[in-house]
Amino acid sequence: MSDETDAAAPAEEAQERGAPGPADDPTEHSRWRPVFQLFSDLDDEIARVYADNGIDDLKPAWVLEMIRLHVRGPMTIAELARSVGRTHSALSQKVAAMRAAGWLETTPGADARSKQVALTAKAERVAGLLTAEWRATEATIAEIESELPYPLSRVAEDIRAVLARKSFHNRISDRLAADHAAHDT
Repeated sequence: MSDETDAAAPAEEAQERGAPGPADDPTEHSRWRPVFQLFSDLDDEIARVYADNGIDDLKPAWVLEMIRLHVRGPMTIAELARSVGRTHSALSQKVAAMRAAGWLETTPGADARSKQVALTAKAERVAGLLTAEWRATEATIAEIESELPYPLSRVAEDIRAVLARKSFHNRISDRLAADHAAHDT
């Protein structure tokens, strides 16, 4: 019996019992999973660059904010969130994680509701390397895109243009409504 047959047997048995099988699982197919996996793999490669340089506890997703603070100086969470295009809530959670890891420090802001965010000495020591890595990464992405027939940055622009005509939310909602109407008839 081949491995393929072995793997199929439990699914076939489940279907014979009337249990849902892989064909019923919509998560078995995803058009964007390969894109998300690609980005995850690229982040892993960037993390390897950090590790090669003695930085083992830094998430690539934190580097934008660290470089922004290095270049522009301390900011409130709200200012930093606006500068990187994130919500205050999302960035507040990220700042808390970065603070716990020792990359950022916070102090009370001008009013009781705000917090000032700054790099720690640990972060300042690696800020130059992170800035250089960012530039090297952008140059590498440009190089990769030059080898592609249709660069990913262009794909993103084109998808945004399509969504400007009709939002992703509205497209999903319309499909759900059509599916619901089809099942009601």
